[in-house]
Amino acid sequence: MSVKYKIRDQTRLHFITFAVVEWVDVFTRNVYKDVLIDSLRYCQKHKGLLLYGWCIMTNHVHLIISSADGFKQEYILRDFKKHTSRQLITMIEGNLQESRKNRMLWLFKEAGKRNSNNKYYQFWQQDNHPLELSGNLLMDQKLSYLHNNPVEAGIVDEPESYLYSSARDYSGRKGFIDIEFIE
Repeated sequence: MSVKYKIRDQTRLHFITFAVVEWVDVFTRNVYKDVLIDSLRYCQKHKGLLLYGWCIMTNHVHLIISSADGFKQEYILRDFKKHTSRQLITMIEGNLQESRKNRMLWLFKEAGKRNSNNKYYQFWQQDNHPLELSGNLLMDQKLSYLHNNPVEAGIVDEPESYLYSSARDYSGRKGFIDIEFIE
């Protein structure tokens, strides 16, 4: 991670976006999105993740996060990406119903060959590009951006209709993951 994209203050909220290599549309199937949800819950419970906003799109994820005392956001993200990449690759390999299996695995293997940090496959792009949310205006902008992403993509008509986002929580409905609210 370059100096420009370093998380300097662990107590501050950060807007994080990370994508699947080659922008492969893996998360068109709920079973794969559920892996991310389970992993986010695990990170909340065991790794000090404080989650303020989230949205899982077809090929990328947006988060607004901070971390509890004694935990580093970059370590949480590293562990999350490492675990989910392994689990998702295994699921794709074993999914007899996955019509895109060969193409996806080939793309992940090719990306892995280009990156000396990987032994076989690379699922996630290396970068996270954390943006420190230094004020209320920036927090509101990024929260609105991530909640409106499914609307802009034509998936739903209104943000709170998208199940794989914290927009439901912010609209007063219960979402899949417990969150901290930005006030």
